[in-house]
Amino acid sequence: MNIIVAIDLIDGKCVRLTQGDFQRKKIYNNDPLDVAYMLEDNGISRLHIVDLDGAKKGQVVHWKTLEKIANNTHLIIDFGGGIYTENDVRTVFENGGHMVSVGSIAVKKPIVFKNWIDIYGSNRILLGVDIKNKKIAINGWKNLSNIPLWDFLKEKETHGIKNIFCTDISKDGVLSGPSFSLYRSIIKKFPKIKLIASGGISNIGDIEKLFHLGCHGVIVGKAIYEKKISLLELRNWKENNNNKLC
Repeated sequence: MNIIVAIDLIDGKCVRLTQGDFQRKKIYNNDPLDVAYMLEDNGISRLHIVDLDGAKKGQVVHWKTLEKIANNTHLIIDFGGGIYTENDVRTVFENGGHMVSVGSIAVKKPIVFKNWIDIYGSNRILLGVDIKNKKIAINGWKNLSNIPLWDFLKEKETHGIKNIFCTDISKDGVLSGPSFSLYRSIIKKFPKIKLIASGGISNIGDIEKLFHLGCHGVIVGKAIYEKKISLLELRNWKENNNNKLC
């Protein structure tokens, strides 16, 4: 299981929202590169960057921040937020992203999304599935789709997607524990998909439970910034389970 740490960007600063609400924003660091250095120095190898300004605007905004982090660290970076065109996808890859995280376009323009998988390969496309009130949220979590979750995942699996991260928005940023039942259901119905859990991680025990549930990875954000989980704890957990990690 991969331990992936999130950096969310607004106005070039490292922030966290609560349940996707831009009015409930907390700034943790003015320089995301400092955060990236700290993570790498403490054994983190995977980074999940979310361009919240890009998600709001509908195009990639913080590509320079991506470039700076990619050029100055060895972190494996997936980047999402504002990816609506193939030019946005190219911008991410040209500036050091290893994967693009895509959500809204996969719902709104499934053929375009499938073409990206065909062009760039399934290992470079990370599907983001955000759930709110049992529906798929799109456009920076502002709107809800009526497409049933299971039908959506089945379609994406037939299109060749292999890696997804799933966020229960009601859990995001509130440190109340992740949606174990949701992830259990996805893993049971789609055993070939590599599922990354996101949202609600509050302690190292949550990560342990997700590991035994069969999650391929976990995205941790606020729990680190609020010091609910230390980077030393994450490093020790990873080393203790190293023979089992992907």
